[in-house]
Amino acid sequence: MGDWAEVTTVSLLKYHGLGNDFLIALDPAVLLDADAVRQLCDRHRGIGADGLIVARLATEGADVAMELTNADGSPAETSGNGLRCFALALVDSGTVKPEARTVSIETDGGVVTADILSRTSEHCAEIRVSMGLATVGPSVRPAPLLGSSYEARDVDVGNPHLVLLGSSVGCTDGLDIAEIGRELEPARPGGQNVEVVAPDGTGGLDLLVFERGVGLTEACGSGSIAAAAAARASGLVGDRVPVRNPGGVVVVDLTGSPESPRVRLSGPACRVGRIEVDLEVAAAIGANS
Repeated sequence: MGDWAEVTTVSLLKYHGLGNDFLIALDPAVLLDADAVRQLCDRHRGIGADGLIVARLATEGADVAMELTNADGSPAETSGNGLRCFALALVDSGTVKPEARTVSIETDGGVVTADILSRTSEHCAEIRVSMGLATVGPSVRPAPLLGSSYEARDVDVGNPHLVLLGSSVGCTDGLDIAEIGRELEPARPGGQNVEVVAPDGTGGLDLLVFERGVGLTEACGSGSIAAAAAARASGLVGDRVPVRNPGGVVVVDLTGSPESPRVRLSGPACRVGRIEVDLEVAAAIGANS
């Protein structure tokens, strides 16, 4: 195991956005290496999560910076669900003033803003994140591994995505998205997220997602944005797109050109709880597992 931290315990919060769950450390002094993150995110020998978020001091005029690490210990630039969870954790904890309805967050993919739209319960809120510009690549047919009935588009929303677009509501049925994701994730240097997407017949999209550094997840905010941007560029949807993830629905709003739209993501975030982690015990478990 590598160096875990200078402290022996760390306080972590757990939040989720449609089942896409994150451990959050609001103390900028927390330093956890890749081994530590893998151990904490392990669902059988740790706490369990799709990633770890640590608050850092902002350098670009934002309220706070977000450092995001995937469950496998690899760094990630941004996350739509993670940003909503992080914003709610900042408000819940009083790190930012509760009356401040907008939080600016610095990520490796740029500075974004999160608006707390409404409290839907004591533990949950509806949050909209302005994610900046998406960059949509040209259409490629046939899509890798899926044949001529699919088209593929590379999309960058601060992190890399490969969107595989089908032509009907049922086009994702029977596909092994885990196998497809494992095959296509390493196709770009540093890896990419892989989404299989189909129009739902009502102006929205159905989505299955394989997240880089995580695998199959219940939801992916940036993947939903990438899917909506790719589908809009292909003329399949309009400017406001409900995206149905396995864990639930988020809404993507797009404005501007098809190749470079400005995007916003709206959806829920919920608090799960708080846990005090003894790093020495966790490290010992990880070393012996």
